[in-house]
Amino acid sequence: ANASNLKNFLSAVRLAHQGTDTGALPLSALVPAKTSEVEKPKTKMIITSRRDYPLTKNFPYSLEHLQASYCKLARIDTRVLCLKKLRKLDLSHNHIKQLPATIGDLICLQELNLHDNHLESFSGALCNSTLQKSLQFLDLSQNKIKALPIQFCQLRELINLKLDDNELIRLPFKIGQLDHLRFLSAARNKLPFLPSDFRKLCLENLDLFGNPFEQPNPLVPNIQLKIPLTLLECAARATVNYRIPYGCHLLPSHLCEDLEVAKTCQCRSACLSSFIQITVTMNLHHVAHTVVLVDNMGGTEAPIICYFCSLDCYSQFLDRYLQSNG
Repeated sequence: ANASNLKNFLSAVRLAHQGTDTGALPLSALVPAKTSEVEKPKTKMIITSRRDYPLTKNFPYSLEHLQASYCKLARIDTRVLCLKKLRKLDLSHNHIKQLPATIGDLICLQELNLHDNHLESFSGALCNSTLQKSLQFLDLSQNKIKALPIQFCQLRELINLKLDDNELIRLPFKIGQLDHLRFLSAARNKLPFLPSDFRKLCLENLDLFGNPFEQPNPLVPNIQLKIPLTLLECAARATVNYRIPYGCHLLPSHLCEDLEVAKTCQCRSACLSSFIQITVTMNLHHVAHTVVLVDNMGGTEAPIICYFCSLDCYSQFLDRYLQSNG
């Protein structure tokens, strides 16, 4: 406000308080502020050097997009975790080793970019947080992650997932639950094969280049069958096959976790710890419209795990396989 007008206003308030006539005071008419004079809440901030990173003042609480790259951050700033309106958070090209569970409190977060950090894991707590309902883009590429937690597939709103240049030895067991996923890249990892659930995906683009995929051989099965089946195996199969409700209030937590990763036979029946496992070849075009070649030989095929709940199911598969390759 104009200093002179402000002094006149304060004088008028004092005189009015004293019961004195204020008519003689030259008060200015109230004029609405112009739009150009009102500072809009800041919604976007981009920081690309350590020098520009704010150390003494808070980030604007109105931020919806924050990028803090090349800042040599070893951890995520707690001030960032207070930005409840954040939709896009880019912390790429830093030195972050661990993610706090409180990232899950950013209820509006749709995009999280953690490319080129020092992450070795992605916690199950994050997968069980509000990110389940909001997160659509996740970039974990160029880190040191060896495996993702069982709970990872609770992030069911994911559309774009980048896992390139890690040390992954397997993809999430229930990856087929990511039914909104359209873009998946996991190039240059250490994947020997794909999980059985992978065939449920429906992708637009898939990149698995540079993984040391094993040569599948359906004639050499990994037999883990226990005959006769244990009571635990029978009960577990029945629970999954008949969709009997269960939870930690009814069963020990380790049994609930085992049921969550129950395998599915080709006959669609469940099996827990008694099964036959093989790998077969799958053309990746069955799950993706566009496929980046998996090797320098121009291949678009990769090995995928298959499970069988009994010798009978495996024998039926083997008959079909030998007939088609005979």
